[in-house]
Amino acid sequence: MSDDSVADDRVLPYTRALSLCIVPFLVAGFVILYLFPQHTARLWAWPLHPAMTSAVLASAYLGGAHFFVRAALERRWHVLSPGLLAVTLFAGLLGLATVLQWSKFIHDNPAFWIWSALYLVTPFLVLAAWLANRRYADAPRDDVVPPGVRRTVATVGVLAVIQGAAMFLSPSTFLQRWPWALTPLSCRTLAAVFCLGVAGVAFWRDARWSTLRRMLGVELVMVGAILLGTLRFRRELDPSKPLGWVLLVGFVLLFVASIVVLVAKRGVSGQDREEGEDRGSEGAQELGQYADGRDEGGSG
Repeated sequence: MSDDSVADDRVLPYTRALSLCIVPFLVAGFVILYLFPQHTARLWAWPLHPAMTSAVLASAYLGGAHFFVRAALERRWHVLSPGLLAVTLFAGLLGLATVLQWSKFIHDNPAFWIWSALYLVTPFLVLAAWLANRRYADAPRDDVVPPGVRRTVATVGVLAVIQGAAMFLSPSTFLQRWPWALTPLSCRTLAAVFCLGVAGVAFWRDARWSTLRRMLGVELVMVGAILLGTLRFRRELDPSKPLGWVLLVGFVLLFVASIVVLVAKRGVSGQDREEGEDRGSEGAQELGQYADGRDEGGSG
């Protein structure tokens, strides 16, 4: 069998190189939008107001930077697969939003042309990485999560994608219901963030703990930054909008549940290791006793 056809779960050099190339843009986007949201008219592709919208998009960038740094160092393809599909959809939707809302951008700002080049090209580059790597994916073995966990992750993913699809297809429906001011362009931008939930849907096909740990790690970074942004820009929020409370409770529950799952799994893994060490120690003792018995029998 040729090396090119072995399902050894490798991560191709192209995927590593692409990941490293994407990280600087994500870090720059996070710094501009999260730390200097008041300067988006000068530093960004369009004036992104209010700051809460900037914070949400910046949080997605921070989670993406975390994901791609890990991707550049990762040896197992299967933990990256759902994330790359999610990034493909996220970037594709932002590229489509750019075309649909072309007149809203600052065309003489270099940031606009960087934005356009990234979101009109990156979806194809990331999808190419996914397609090239998937032929090396190995089959799940003993690392599969319980069915209940699998269903929960997939359900959360489906709900997020439905929310994102509704916001992208009909932004006018949400402009008066959202807890802070939106425009059709910013609504479609937030829709792309929600559609990152497609990673949870993709997780259904290959539901391993190792993949879930990576997904939850990225989610904690992103949702944690969103919650901090909510606290920082709380004066921009309208408490009379019920959807705002639904979103806040949902993000808090998601954040706490992710921590609980990670801690619980780590505890189980530690207990399994201790039990394995105990069994190994007992086996060594039995072997020693057996050897002593043989020696005594031989000398007798």
